Amino acid sequence: MSDWYVVYTQPNGEARALANLRRQGYEAYLPRYRRRRTHARKTDIVERPLFPRYLFVALDLMRARWRPILSTFGVCDVVRNGDQPAPVPAGVVEEIRAGEESHSFDAVDPLAGAGAGSAVRILSGPFADLVGRLQSAAESERVVLLLDLLGREVCMCMPRHAVALA
Repeated sequence: MSDWYVVYTQPNGEARALANLRRQGYEAYLPRYRRRRTHARKTDIVERPLFPRYLFVALDLMRARWRPILSTFGVCDVVRNGDQPAPVPAGVVEEIRAGEESHSFDAVDPLAGAGAGSAVRILSGPFADLVGRLQSAAESERVVLLLDLLGREVCMCMPRHAVALA
């Protein structure tokens, strides 16, 4: 019977380690989440490792040898308890997989679940760290906020990625 074990990878080497472990015949799993990335006025959705520098590998220590994992490109070490790999508690990897499939780890929409009147904090720009109220989502990428400036409420339109729930 296989148990799951944790593999520690090189910096930004999760995908390389995953590919090399699979090529060697190991069952490996790299949990990921989606997030919004903005660069050079372009916004796109990218997948990032849920646990940077870590991935899971299924092993039956009675049948399979685990030491070849240590010489796999992209791998630094196996998380161990003494000289033996430390198993992940039963059910943990299955719950992580279920969360990944239901997209519950995704950080794509910073205002998910927010409605009109929700308190939001501005993350960037000249009004950074001010707290306002969400009035509406004008477009898919923009929101309308009410800010208390100079003693009165001012309506302003901002990019959706520039605000988060307060």
